[in-house]
Amino acid sequence: MSEEESEHDEAEEIEAENKSEHEGDEEEAKSEHTEDEAEEEAREEVQLTDEIIAQSLSLLAKTGNGLAHAYTRMEASNRNLTDIVRLEPFIHLRFIDLSNNRLRTVNSLNRLKFLLTLKLDSNELSTFDLPQFPYLQTLSLSNNRIRSVTGIEQPRLEILNLNHNQIDSCAGLEQSKLPNLITLEMRENRLTTTKGISLPNLKNIFLAANNLTQLEDLNALSRLTTLHLRDNKLEVLNGFSENMKQLQYVNLRANNVSDPEELKKMAVLPLLRALVLLETPLSETDSYRMEVLVALDKLERLDKDQFNEDEKHDAQEEQKRRAEENREAAAGASSKLEGGLDDEP
Repeated sequence: MSEEESEHDEAEEIEAENKSEHEGDEEEAKSEHTEDEAEEEAREEVQLTDEIIAQSLSLLAKTGNGLAHAYTRMEASNRNLTDIVRLEPFIHLRFIDLSNNRLRTVNSLNRLKFLLTLKLDSNELSTFDLPQFPYLQTLSLSNNRIRSVTGIEQPRLEILNLNHNQIDSCAGLEQSKLPNLITLEMRENRLTTTKGISLPNLKNIFLAANNLTQLEDLNALSRLTTLHLRDNKLEVLNGFSENMKQLQYVNLRANNVSDPEELKKMAVLPLLRALVLLETPLSETDSYRMEVLVALDKLERLDKDQFNEDEKHDAQEEQKRRAEENREAAAGASSKLEGGLDDEP
């Protein structure tokens, strides 16, 4: 076979492969499209009715001018709702629970400026694009399809629950958008880093069951008291800072921490008193509790157990022994270096 024929055959093979891949992609796209169409066709629209409204309203209270009364609580969970447009006139509502429905948009809530609590757990929301509510303090959006925190801007919000979504970045969690946030819950998302959290008033962070490998941007969280990082992939413990003056509890259960030296990076935390390291490689070692207390001598509780006085005494003695060894090793190295210098011509 000539070189020209060989090149021609090779080109035909590549073309055939590309055609096959392209056809495969088309088939896959067509299949997904068909599934989406089938889901849409099967989706039964369920609107909020007068009957459901009557069953769901409660808590009669005075309106803002004090001259009339209105219902302020709406609880319509587990109703299979897809449309809540009938809520638009109920502008005096303060507490709304629409969990476990099939809502994809909640724009009908735009005018409810007196909202204090809004629960939209277990719906089909992919974004949260409601305007700022001047009094909203609690917002719960767990078990939805949210991919980004973009659009969540609430001046008085204190508690934000975004558990069980598809969020892969903390970008947007900023003081200018959430200046009063105290508790942030983002369990079971797709986070690989904490980079982007810029909320100096935060006291509690719950990020269990993500894919975290890095701790970043935590140094500004001077009011943080609780940091829950269970079931992640952390091996190194960079990111802690002496500026985290209030941090008392850190949960690292079921992470990949294996080196006790990493624990020393947490010694900068002046109020750290409780640490959880169960189900880490480090917790499987024979000297587990001793190594932790040597690294963090102010710790009071490891996992579920308090340190007793004997453990504290033994850890102090071990600290002294290692410090003495380090001094001797440093002195020996210095002596050897001086001896080497004396030998030079």
